[in-house]
Amino acid sequence: MSGGRGVIGVSDHGGWAVLVTSTGDGTLLDRRRVDLVDADLPKIPHHVEGQVLPIDEALALVERVRVSAERHAGLVLDAVAKTVTGQITGVALRRCPELPPTVAERIRDYRSRNVADWVMYRKALAGATEARGWVVHWIDPKTVFAIAGEALGVDDFSAHFASLRGSVGPPWGADHKLALAAAIVAGRARK
Repeated sequence: MSGGRGVIGVSDHGGWAVLVTSTGDGTLLDRRRVDLVDADLPKIPHHVEGQVLPIDEALALVERVRVSAERHAGLVLDAVAKTVTGQITGVALRRCPELPPTVAERIRDYRSRNVADWVMYRKALAGATEARGWVVHWIDPKTVFAIAGEALGVDDFSAHFASLRGSVGPPWGADHKLALAAAIVAGRARK
């Protein structure tokens, strides 16, 4: 795809994510769905599998998933960097909620185990971003659409996105919208 100084916006889920790379002016450089963990590993070990295992086995499982996530994060960022004919300057991720300091506490605490897997994937992507010398941008998904609209000078980011969706075709859904808005906001922050 075309080049330019781009930021990769991320809409993450349990074990996978949508990545949209855009310039600060909203020029689409790349979009893709990626896996963030090996297919033979569970996707949300804190929340599901870790709940039915003895704690030592649960800790070992979370560690295997974490290592896999870190490897996949590096691979997916490398794949984007090889495809985009321009400079990647950063990655925009949803802010992480605070968690207890240990994995054992995260598994035992109800609120923590509901978000710990997402935090694990975001931190894997953040680490891979920093390892490439790029900037990590932490965004608030509750405000990112309004800020992206302001950055582009449009009154309604959703209408802008719908227009863009019509020109690029599917897949182009809610995850893409969030990732694009995050990339635009982060791309503008770099200026």
